[in-house]
Amino acid sequence: MKVTIFGTGYVGLVTGVCLAEVGNDVVCIDVDQQKIDNLNQGLIPIYEPGLDNMVKENMAAGRVKFTTDIEMAVTHGTFQFIAVGTPPDEDGSADLQYVLAVAKSIAENMNEYRIVVDKSTVPVGTADKVKETMLSVQQARGVNIDFDVVSNPEFLKEGAAIDDFMKPDRIVVGTDNPRTAELLKALYAPFNRSYERVITMDVRSAELTKYAANAMLATKISFMNELSNLAELLGADIEQVRNGIGSDTRIGYSFIYPGCGYGGSCFPKDVKALEKTAQQVGYHAELLSAVENVNHRQKKVLIEKINKHYNGELKGKVFALWGLAFKPKTDDMREAPSRVVLEALIEAGAIVQAFDPEAMQEANRIYGDQEALKLMDSAEAAIKGADALAIVTEWKNFWSPDFEMIGNTLKDKVIFDGRNLYRPEQVNNYGLIYYSIGRQ
Repeated sequence: MKVTIFGTGYVGLVTGVCLAEVGNDVVCIDVDQQKIDNLNQGLIPIYEPGLDNMVKENMAAGRVKFTTDIEMAVTHGTFQFIAVGTPPDEDGSADLQYVLAVAKSIAENMNEYRIVVDKSTVPVGTADKVKETMLSVQQARGVNIDFDVVSNPEFLKEGAAIDDFMKPDRIVVGTDNPRTAELLKALYAPFNRSYERVITMDVRSAELTKYAANAMLATKISFMNELSNLAELLGADIEQVRNGIGSDTRIGYSFIYPGCGYGGSCFPKDVKALEKTAQQVGYHAELLSAVENVNHRQKKVLIEKINKHYNGELKGKVFALWGLAFKPKTDDMREAPSRVVLEALIEAGAIVQAFDPEAMQEANRIYGDQEALKLMDSAEAAIKGADALAIVTEWKNFWSPDFEMIGNTLKDKVIFDGRNLYRPEQVNNYGLIYYSIGRQ
């Protein structure tokens, strides 16, 4: 099938290449000429395991092309996927200007039936706005060309996006047109072979489903972090509590790991956007507000532990920082807890020696050449000359370190672990002071 993808960011690029992988003829379009030039040279703008090879293989096979030519892109695909950014506006609502700009471009250039697929995470009612925008353009053109607008939200985890697309838990299709639903089922048939994964529903329910999923996962994280703070005060061990409740199949172990808060491009933005959507219809979503507030507070927990240990005297101290990305297997630092920690340390007069397996380039882009922030080549290099170690991302590289080396290297022999990677007694055996989340 012929498919056009508007946007070559995280969602657009993964969607386009995965659809090409199963034999579709895909054109990915972006307004950023430099990004398109880089993609045509095989340079991938994001880190996602396996994505670079998949892009190169499908380009070589002629199944995916990258362009800035809007007319060609609209002419190409029966399916027109909108996968552009929806950044938070000043009031926390999702900014739809890029989504609606794409809708306008499609309407200006289409000459036959098109299925417009909202892949971006958008508020309930966006499909209606896309439709209104396109009808307005058609009216101005003096044409009446048939089209459908579909909600088909993505459920991709950064670090596992290709597997999530190729082997999805579910494929949500929001449309009121049975014919369009069948066409989407045909497009997704290669990902739907072992059992029926397509769930069809009305458009607004599909739009809400995406926000509901992310808000539910964020709620589990914030709830566990709330419990972790209580456990510390009560003298309980949150890791033992986690095992105790996770064994209940109604709860499960996913997303109940305590830590120093969640980040990334989805959870913070989507919780705020859903809360704003509720406000717009006169409903106060108290739980969503609490989820956001708990997470905001939790990002400060590690720096509070550091300040308490040093009695607020951080000036001149050198901290090794392990982890910059908001989670493993990505280079994404948007809303990352690491940023709260390192910025607070630098503001207090400390020096930060940071290492991340993938996010070093992104950190350099964000912070540039700061004298107080040194980007190191390895976890071991980050520790050299440091007074203490802070861990904010649970990369596997950090799971089983050389504690003897750490104890011999850190001047103050102290670890602040924001992800509970180690057993306290294990670390203490090496003469190290160990602070973690929700444990004594």
